[in-house]
Amino acid sequence: MTVSEENRCSSMRRYQYVWSTVCAVDSLIPGRGAAVLLADDVQAALFLMPSGELYAVGNIDPFGQAAVMSRGLTGDRGGEPTVASPLLKQVFSLIDGRCLDDASRRLPVFEVRVINGNVEIGMLRSRHRNTVAA
Repeated sequence: MTVSEENRCSSMRRYQYVWSTVCAVDSLIPGRGAAVLLADDVQAALFLMPSGELYAVGNIDPFGQAAVMSRGLTGDRGGEPTVASPLLKQVFSLIDGRCLDDASRRLPVFEVRVINGNVEIGMLRSRHRNTVAA
């Protein structure tokens, strides 16, 4: 383990995931988004891709500051799953949230899992404070 890996692991131990059950996986439509509300009133956009993969990113468009990302157009760029903002059409990676059209902007990305047919979205929360890290 390198020093940077050790520091990262040490840093991650200070956080724990807070999971929110948001919907049944059967209620999602492939290729379409759903707006969901997480802990601490954080808004997320949840996407079920035609491949069956689930992704969750912040629902607030970082350019227009509107809660619209769940209404964005899904697709891919070079095999990377993406969502385009319905406002000004900037394209964001669903993997890491970066804007593929403007490197200065990004969406927060959340962990997603399915438990007993229900979709859960996880946010990192500090073990020492009640703050959430997206």
